[in-house]
Amino acid sequence: MLSIVEATLQIAPSILAADFARLGEEVGNIAPHVDLLHVDVMDGHFVPNISLGIPVIESLRPVTDLKFDCHLMMLNADYYFAPLKNAGADLVTVHVEVYPNPTGPAESARAEGLGFGLVINPPTPFEAVEPFIELCDMVVVMSVHPGFGGQSFIDASLQKIEAVRNFVESHGLLTDIEIDGGIGIANIRRAKDAGANVFVAGSSVFRAEDPVRAVEELRAEIRDTE
Repeated sequence: MLSIVEATLQIAPSILAADFARLGEEVGNIAPHVDLLHVDVMDGHFVPNISLGIPVIESLRPVTDLKFDCHLMMLNADYYFAPLKNAGADLVTVHVEVYPNPTGPAESARAEGLGFGLVINPPTPFEAVEPFIELCDMVVVMSVHPGFGGQSFIDASLQKIEAVRNFVESHGLLTDIEIDGGIGIANIRRAKDAGANVFVAGSSVFRAEDPVRAVEELRAEIRDTE
């Protein structure tokens, strides 16, 4: 089992699964109980869906002090770094499938005062992201195909999590490793044991009967008891 300091374990609810008619209320309800907020921005080109944009992020910023982890499923994500920063984003993650050499976007994000990370899709091998992990504050391993919430977890993603964790630890990095897609009570411990320390949970939080209790149960599942 790969060791991860418990203090670094973070629950990141995805607002894609929230009720957008009550978005501020729903975020405010879970905010004291989670570690960051996962914000999916889709352009309808890189993925076959459109989600939300700058005005929604800007409207949420006064609701919470949580760090905004903005997952940009977009072909021209770097064009929006400055507007995202102005809207209240803290971290931007872009797809290695869009930016096979992400050095430029990483530099642009830093220039705007944003954290930077890379996302890797289920069919993409670990080797695509390996040369650039040292540029990243976070590496995101997709455990579903991006674009829509509520999909089933892809077990093979755990091997990729292990590969990223081994690289991070062998190089003495502090890079966060996030798993995104289909995370719930049935698999969050497996994701943690594989090496993830940030867990995106959408439907399992926002569509639970009691979202706060759902977060507490997820956290209990990954808490070390030895």
